[in-house]
Amino acid sequence: MTWRDRLDGADAASRADSGTAPGSGPGPAGAGERRKGDSRADSPTRPSRRRLLIGAAVLLAGAGAGIAAAAGALPGRDGSAEEPAAFTGATDEITRGDLQGETSAVGTLRFSDSHALRSGFEGVVTRLPAAGTVIRAGDELYEVGDESAYLMHGSIPAWRAFEAGMGKGSDVQQLQAALRSMGYFTPEPDGAFGWWTARAIRAWQKDTGLAQDGTIPLGRVVFAPDDLRVGTIKSRVGDRAASDGELYDVTSTAQVVEVNIKLADQRLGVVGNKATLHLPGAVDTTGTITSVGTPTEKSGSGDTKERVIPVTVVPDDAAVTSDFQEVSITVGLPSEKRENVLSVPVAALIALSPEQFGIEVVQDDDTTKRVPVTTGLFAAGRVEVSGDDLAEGQHVVVPQR
Repeated sequence: MTWRDRLDGADAASRADSGTAPGSGPGPAGAGERRKGDSRADSPTRPSRRRLLIGAAVLLAGAGAGIAAAAGALPGRDGSAEEPAAFTGATDEITRGDLQGETSAVGTLRFSDSHALRSGFEGVVTRLPAAGTVIRAGDELYEVGDESAYLMHGSIPAWRAFEAGMGKGSDVQQLQAALRSMGYFTPEPDGAFGWWTARAIRAWQKDTGLAQDGTIPLGRVVFAPDDLRVGTIKSRVGDRAASDGELYDVTSTAQVVEVNIKLADQRLGVVGNKATLHLPGAVDTTGTITSVGTPTEKSGSGDTKERVIPVTVVPDDAAVTSDFQEVSITVGLPSEKRENVLSVPVAALIALSPEQFGIEVVQDDDTTKRVPVTTGLFAAGRVEVSGDDLAEGQHVVVPQR
């Protein structure tokens, strides 16, 4: 028997109990038969008993499901509440140690000592190096016509020709030292142009393909303290070069970071102090402050100007920064330091109220408990915390954001 047959049976039994037959009512005989055209016969506002019974069954089924669901949330037969679930998410430890704060400023990493290399000869440019080329002692710098210029190490610019009979001087001593470093000059440099100097020059000329006359005309040698790196090319092969005309920019092969710090932070700019260099690609390295300038004005937002102090930082590991020609970076200067304090990851902090921070501590039974904390120094992604019931080694919840 289907549920529809059962409902029909219940409908018939109900009529039998009330003494009413299908199609009859409590009035006079025959009154129960509705006349054709009687509007009450098909009125949609009077649901049949079958529809009422179906609706009641649905309501009872829904009520039963609600009761069953509620029963799952109620205490067990012994009256005990259901055990809270153990926490299985991400955690980190409360640690004890030193926290080093830092003040950040935006600086520029670039190759140092940029300046223009000028021609020592007049004529048509016949050879130039490519941008990015590193020129070392003894290498050719450029060629104008059939005249070439070469790099040697030294800090005194060449200001006269080197030849027999010239007066003794520091520039001669510098030339002798440069030739000695390249393996051409044997004695101790003394600044006097003599037989040994002329002999060393001829040996160098032979190796470079120059005429071996033992003299160096003005313009043949360019002195620089270190190797040079070619920057922006300002002339092209075929251009006519004037004597002292710019050919290209050169820099040192050493990189520096130039950064301006606020006057309020001038106590952080101390020669010899370390700094953290935050490079692109989330790469960090360290550097050493090598120079601190005097306060100067720098344009701020709008028409305002601010007083800043220029600071130069040299990277400690050149290999880490060598891939960057010039790039903006963040420089972290050590500031406040807190020793022997408890700390947690900053991400572990939660707001218990508008005025109160807290953390969620994982307890021995793997449930969590919210504990109010007082925060201190923020540094390196961690924050100093203090409060009751906190101890080194406890695990705290760190939400995955």
